[in-house]
Amino acid sequence: MSDDKTPQPDPAEENAFFPSAYSLSQFTSPKSDLSGTDYPKPYEGNKKILMIGADERYLLTDNGRFFSTGNHPVETLAPMFHLDRAGFDFDVATISGNPVKFEFWAMPSEDEDIKGLFAKYHPRFKQPLKLSNVIAEGLQHYAAIFIPGGHGALIGLPESEDVSAVLKWAAAEDRFVITLCHGPAAFLAVEDDDFYSGRKICAFPDSLDAQTPDIGYMPGHLTWKFGEELKAKGFELMNDDITGAVHQDGKLLTGDSPLAGNALGQLAAKALLDELSS
Repeated sequence: MSDDKTPQPDPAEENAFFPSAYSLSQFTSPKSDLSGTDYPKPYEGNKKILMIGADERYLLTDNGRFFSTGNHPVETLAPMFHLDRAGFDFDVATISGNPVKFEFWAMPSEDEDIKGLFAKYHPRFKQPLKLSNVIAEGLQHYAAIFIPGGHGALIGLPESEDVSAVLKWAAAEDRFVITLCHGPAAFLAVEDDDFYSGRKICAFPDSLDAQTPDIGYMPGHLTWKFGEELKAKGFELMNDDITGAVHQDGKLLTGDSPLAGNALGQLAAKALLDELSS
């Protein structure tokens, strides 16, 4: 069945689909790339990292079909694994306060480290904080904001006033923002078109999103191009393919795809440890 390019029906929703068997054979792996995860002097302070997760599963495509999506497990858990090993704790929030949705079909089934971290944080994924409440209680105890990828990041985050408030706070307070793949779509929440002018990031290319329906990864095409909109905001996108590239522009730490999960985790852990130990 691994050569079948037909999107697989999601029985939980009318006209909704998971990726095809073929696309999963090409774009997922039972083991993830985790290396360089030893941090001899982990962080011992009280600052946390705020993860903003996707709380919507169904992304409407151009032909009326739903893509059954969420946050990509590797794009979420590989960076978190490094930061967790480096001594950092996470608060998990969603816009609604509803559970974080995952593309569980991409969970690396033979990776005990990734599965173990998922189990550790599952209670927080299942019952996250509501982002507006987090903002109301104050953000000063966060060292960084982490926005995982997966197509679920395209739903709600780019329009959210609460996401905008968090990103503006992070910029004003010189805090790190860590994101990858489709996660940078959250930057669109900031209304000021000059806010990110000239900033350089990695993200999943629009050109590849346009190709994925051909192999049944998505059941239709996206209705908008988040890369084009990021460029209109003044961003310079550093990649036009996915190779596992990461980039640091000041306090913005970004990666291009699931392939970048390990490298982004390494980059983020080192940057935070260097900043907070100085």
